[in-house]
Amino acid sequence: MSEQRVFLVDDEEELRRSTAQALELFGLPVVTFSNADHVLELMGYGFDGVVVTDIRMPGTDGMTLLHRIRDLDSEIPVILVTGHGDVQLAVKAMREGAYDFLEKPFTPQHLAGVIRRAMDRRGLVLENRRLRAVAGKRDDLEARLPGRTQVMVDLRYRIRAIGATDADTLIIGDTGAGKEVVARALHDISPRANRPFIAINCAALPENLIESELFGHEAGAFPGAIRARFGKFEHGRGGTILLDEIGSLPFDLQAKFLRVLQERVITRLGSNELVPLDVRFIATSKVDLEAEVAAGRFRADLLYRLNVATIHVPSLEQRRADIPLLFLQLVREAAARYGREDAEVPPDVISAVAQREWPGNVRELRNAADRFVLGLDAGPGDPLIIREGSERLSDKVAAFERSVIASAIAAHGGALRPVYEMLGISRKTLYEKMQKYELDKKMLSPEQSGSEDRES
Repeated sequence: MSEQRVFLVDDEEELRRSTAQALELFGLPVVTFSNADHVLELMGYGFDGVVVTDIRMPGTDGMTLLHRIRDLDSEIPVILVTGHGDVQLAVKAMREGAYDFLEKPFTPQHLAGVIRRAMDRRGLVLENRRLRAVAGKRDDLEARLPGRTQVMVDLRYRIRAIGATDADTLIIGDTGAGKEVVARALHDISPRANRPFIAINCAALPENLIESELFGHEAGAFPGAIRARFGKFEHGRGGTILLDEIGSLPFDLQAKFLRVLQERVITRLGSNELVPLDVRFIATSKVDLEAEVAAGRFRADLLYRLNVATIHVPSLEQRRADIPLLFLQLVREAAARYGREDAEVPPDVISAVAQREWPGNVRELRNAADRFVLGLDAGPGDPLIIREGSERLSDKVAAFERSVIASAIAAHGGALRPVYEMLGISRKTLYEKMQKYELDKKMLSPEQSGSEDRES
């Protein structure tokens, strides 16, 4: 097991330094941050530690950081430090998943005691996960990338196979399909899980600063470079670098990045010294890079060098049978995130979700689930609305029947006996309807190949 650490986030330098020194005297290793901007980069699903953060900070505040950490892993303990006027806010945060809160001023002994209890709890969580993995139980990939269709089963298998290696990986998929979720999963199941995960949006980097942002610079390298600065590549040493939408990387910079891939060294702007780089590169693209190569906008040698392993993330259109269950899971997550009671989703809403096109994929479906939980008024363009006259009644009934059967099969992991018993139909009727709706191959779970109710 890796050494447990305390991530201490506070914008007040004197308080941050004194608290860190006190905790270290209690034998607690501390990593300090003046703001919350880079905390998540050093965390993953296997993070073995505790986060202590002030609530009131410029930029990303403690509450926002809490929510982002819970999105990453809901069982990472987060301890909030509050001023006298923030106690009600801290109590609200406890209801939303914070481990504990301390009101200023507090004693180092009290803080150390709370941290040790949080560390013990985190250690038990990670140990239980390891035991479940050894026992062959469902791992967290099932929760991160849910779905019983064959394309999703294949996707999780490929992530497990590639994740344990150091192979550079290219992830291809439509907008909103979950490319960054896949990249995070690859990092978190790799030996680099406790090292930085640096996500770089190539499309958002300013062209005049992109080289400095990636490679870093020495003092005086260009006007305004007052002091030396590590670039994002160097900051991620030992971990994983995600180059999101790598097709947006300027053509002239692609040659320099190719050298980094080949030699694993960088040179800061204004320096001749080579800096060794121990990182794994993952790149994502929503465009066809081979077409970009043919159009002269992307280097062929970079594509071939980067494309050691390729993962294709399916769109919702490619796994339509997963949509009902996926929507129900997103509704549960939204209810927990917004502090609402679990909402019961009416059958007509599930039917509408199953019938609609989702060009924004999981991202768009998640937004629809959020709107449903929040009870926001649906306008004429809302994807959950079925307008009168838009389809024949028979088409609506067939679509609803298909979604109910698909959801039942997925919920029972491909075992058919509980499905036809639950639906109150005969085995023969279920097989006929599966054939009618083309559910025979796509919905069965390969893990249950020994079931007597499974059709090959």
